[in-house]
Amino acid sequence: MALGLTACWMSAALTGCAASHVALVGSTRAPTSPDQVKIYLQPPGGRYEQIANLSASSRGSFAITATGKMDKVIERLKIEAAKVGANGILLHGVGDNTSGSLGAGINTEMDSGHSPYGLGFGVSAFFYGKSGDGVAIYVHND
Repeated sequence: MALGLTACWMSAALTGCAASHVALVGSTRAPTSPDQVKIYLQPPGGRYEQIANLSASSRGSFAITATGKMDKVIERLKIEAAKVGANGILLHGVGDNTSGSLGAGINTEMDSGHSPYGLGFGVSAFFYGKSGDGVAIYVHND
């Protein structure tokens, strides 16, 4: 029972807050498919409209590698962009973030008649994730 409760609390601590955020800056459109959302590193050459500012992280995913975490960020950005009817994302940036830490320690002491003895050991691990932000856009085909 205690182990299950500990695992539950650790999971909640590691997943934390929402993994994506959307702030509307324009008019939404009918939802699209995330597969139809294209990533732009520079503004597209044609006419486009800004729909929403997006941010996402790999928090809460089971991705282990940096590439896997970045794929999760892009996937989440595309899902949120598709929900507001975007067919593109003008990517602002991606980077690393600290998503939590976990530590443990053990200590023992013994007191003989002559002097005290003590021994301690501790470990900690930091968890890193990826995050990214951009603007959901609708690119016109004219």
